[in-house]
Amino acid sequence: MIKMRKINRFVYWLPRILAILFLLYLAMFSLDIFDANYDFWGTVLGLFMHNIPVLVLLIVLIIAWKYELVGGIVFILAGLLYIIMTIHRVVWYIALSWSLTIAGPAFIIGILFFLNWYLKRKRG
Repeated sequence: MIKMRKINRFVYWLPRILAILFLLYLAMFSLDIFDANYDFWGTVLGLFMHNIPVLVLLIVLIIAWKYELVGGIVFILAGLLYIIMTIHRVVWYIALSWSLTIAGPAFIIGILFFLNWYLKRKRG
């Protein structure tokens, strides 16, 4: 019983921590806006535009904190959407391997949210 409780706690926290790290990873890509030499408001607008996906996924994470099924579905769909958006631009196998650096973590987070939802449902 104690071992199962530790596993459940691990499965509860792992997707949430990974999602926070993933959002920070995605937000890091917006820092290239500072190389563009925009004025203050242009930089603010550029940072906002670059971080719209991060903000959307942050809202999803807040919702998924209580409703794991939502997190599971949306993070997996976000990974699939990213692959679909990149696969038509270049040769498909190059795009697939390249896009998995972003879609892969989203898939893992989504699967962990599903696992947490399943264990929570099974428990009670």
